[in-house]
Amino acid sequence: MTAIGFDEPGGPDVLQPRTVTVPEPGPGQVLIRVAFAGVNRPDVIQRQGFYPAPPGASPLPGLEVSGQIVSVGEGVTDPLVGSLVCALVAGGGYAEYCLAQAAQCLPVPDGLSLAEAAALPETLFTVWHNVFERGWAREGETMLVHGGTSGIGTMAIALGKLFGLTVIVTCGNADKCAAALGLGADHAIDYKTADFVEAVKQITGGAGVQLVLDMVAGDYVARNIKCLAEDGRHVTIAVQGGVRAAINMAEIMRRRLTLTGSTLRPRSNQFKDLLAQEVRETVWPLVAGGQLRPVMDTTFGLTNAAAAHARMEQGNHIGKIVLQTDTTGN
Repeated sequence: MTAIGFDEPGGPDVLQPRTVTVPEPGPGQVLIRVAFAGVNRPDVIQRQGFYPAPPGASPLPGLEVSGQIVSVGEGVTDPLVGSLVCALVAGGGYAEYCLAQAAQCLPVPDGLSLAEAAALPETLFTVWHNVFERGWAREGETMLVHGGTSGIGTMAIALGKLFGLTVIVTCGNADKCAAALGLGADHAIDYKTADFVEAVKQITGGAGVQLVLDMVAGDYVARNIKCLAEDGRHVTIAVQGGVRAAINMAEIMRRRLTLTGSTLRPRSNQFKDLLAQEVRETVWPLVAGGQLRPVMDTTFGLTNAAAAHARMEQGNHIGKIVLQTDTTGN
């Protein structure tokens, strides 16, 4: 099969097509003939040499796919061969065939394209876990999301509004702010022309937000804390602004703040199986009913993965970027 890999870390151009053996599913696994694969920031970080695949995972990039199941491993009774699914995977998505845990597959409902299906698992699982499970978001609360037009940001807007949150986002220019508002964000702050701390204070009447979903870290953490209401929660899911932050722990104590974070890829299959089950029961009916759809940016051919990564790094995309294989006509 054709797959996309790299020999040494580097820029987008290190991603090159290669011919590799089609994997065989083991116990609890399925083999998916990939139609589309989602492109995510962790793929870029892996390509740069900073986010290696966890033990036992494919070294190929790609954390989410859609397509048709062509074979199953021992013990798999659902989904069946021939089923159209999307799946969270720990690696290997940039290929014509990809292994997935059967329990981490979700059925593709009528009305959802395979391109859209491939754009859902990574961001949906990440946002659901960090906003609602780890961040304890509840109806009527206000959430601040950085990177409002990214794949994560657009999913956070969508889920936030479906579950009764007021959503404030930050974006890098006026056009992106307008796009975020058009997607349902209640407020959008251009962080290049305004101090988002002061803007949040004005928006909330000085009360602050109950939750910050942070993808920047670094010196943003101290500023994010200033945006939090008492008993607020701060959840970090990426460190694009740096891994270290200087914070006033006395303020954390006095205002009873909670600082947490997570990464999804290294978690155990047991954890991800349970997360998939909760998403299937709680969120997937909204996908099946048409209320939840990913925001789609650009589709590239699988062998043009380098261009897809270049677009992501340029930062001009709004929503999800996906790769299309030549294995199906979908």
